[in-house]
Parts: sequence; structure tokens; C-alpha cells
Amino acid sequence: MMNKKNINATVFIAVALFLMVGMIGCDTQGPAEKAGEKIDQSVEEVKDAAEEAGDKLTGQGPAEELGEKIDDSVEEVKEAVTSKTE
Repeated sequence: MMNKKNINATVFIAVALFLMVGMIGCDTQGPAEKAGEKIDQSVEEVKDAAEEAGDKLTGQGPAEELGEKIDDSVEEVKEAVTSKTE
């Protein structure tokens, strides 16, 4: 007859084995998951290309936006200094 410690140990080992088998199963990708990843990658590439095309049309690339933010910050500092000296 099994005592309570043996039952607890057996349950613990069974749960641990079940979780390990579950984790091993999650590592393999099926064909649908691989196709989904390829679709996601393609969508990202199209999105990036569209953003680049839009940036070329508007002249608003990341560097331009950063430059505008720096210009705005410099103006705010100038205004703050001017208002304190008056």
C-alpha cells in the first residue's frame, strides 16, 4: 500500500513528465505555422517598402523627424532662457 508521500511524489513526477513532453511538442512547427511566419514576414517587407516610398515622397524619414524634434527642443530652450532674462 502506498503512503501519502509516495502518492505525492508519483503525482509530482507525472506532472513534471507531462509538462516536459508538452514543451518538447511546442518546439516543432507545422506547415501552417511556417506558412504563417512567411506571410507575416512578407507583410512586414511590404509595409517597410511602403513607408520608405512615403518617406521619399514627403521627405519625412526618421532622420528628418528627429531633426524636427531637435529643432523644436532648441526653440523651447531659447524661449525659456529669453523669458527668464526679461
